[in-house]
Amino acid sequence: MSDALRKPLSDQAGEKITPDSQKSTLDKAKETVTGAGDRAAGTAQPEDQKSYTQQAGDAIRGGSDNTSREGQSISQTVTDTVNQGVESAKNALGINNPPKQ
Repeated sequence: MSDALRKPLSDQAGEKITPDSQKSTLDKAKETVTGAGDRAAGTAQPEDQKSYTQQAGDAIRGGSDNTSREGQSISQTVTDTVNQGVESAKNALGINNPPKQ
């Protein structure tokens, strides 16, 4: 396996730099598919067969992916906490269980 099967780092950088608001739905879908393919190829390709630029790119993207997952976890925790607070307030006010007539 070689870097020829990988998405060029210049393409990856260009996709990150271009705001989503300037991308078509097709562009976003293409980026998702090609990015997933590159991640799979990067995982399957042994480190000793990668160029230094691909090793660096994979390392940077790996950190970015981890940060993104951690950010999602934090945002989910915040969302869950807020939702629990709202439910508690509704229960305290009797909004969830209105009195029977």
